[in-house]
Amino acid sequence: MKWNACVRHTCRGFTLFETLVVIALLVILATLTVPSFVAWHVRDQVDARARALLSTLSYARGEALRRGARVTVCRVDAARHYLATTQPCKTGVVDWSCGWAVMIERTSGFFPLRVQPDLASVSIVGALTNLTFTPPAGQVNGSFRSFDIGPRADSKATQGKDWRRCVRIAAGGRARIVDGACGAAA
Repeated sequence: MKWNACVRHTCRGFTLFETLVVIALLVILATLTVPSFVAWHVRDQVDARARALLSTLSYARGEALRRGARVTVCRVDAARHYLATTQPCKTGVVDWSCGWAVMIERTSGFFPLRVQPDLASVSIVGALTNLTFTPPAGQVNGSFRSFDIGPRADSKATQGKDWRRCVRIAAGGRARIVDGACGAAA
């Protein structure tokens, strides 16, 4: 006996109506999940940028301690006269989303140790001045500082503390990440 998809001259399969219903359900499901995926991607970028800034600040403090020299973290657009390969912010914004550089201060000038590239979809608002870590304790010149990191384009899906991170820097130079906005002033 042969197994065949057709029994008594009728073939089994999906009808056009059943196929259209399945396609319609897939379209509805995709429509509902795409905004969630986009929002998740934005939150992931915010988290990654906060971790990168925290890592840079820790690195700068460690280099100030290790080398016994002043180490400065500055916005890339502010450091362009030190770094020949960098360009000013393409978006025209005046925040840290253009990227930042870690510079060591020597008698002959500033020399780059590390450069972080831009990420235009994330806004980083904080101190518009450079942060300088000084030896021997790695302290930050000035007082308590903070950076408010969040999505550049606000939408209903990206509102609230779940979408913002705050990087706080104590006067002693230690930095930490806190969930939610920190009210950093531009």
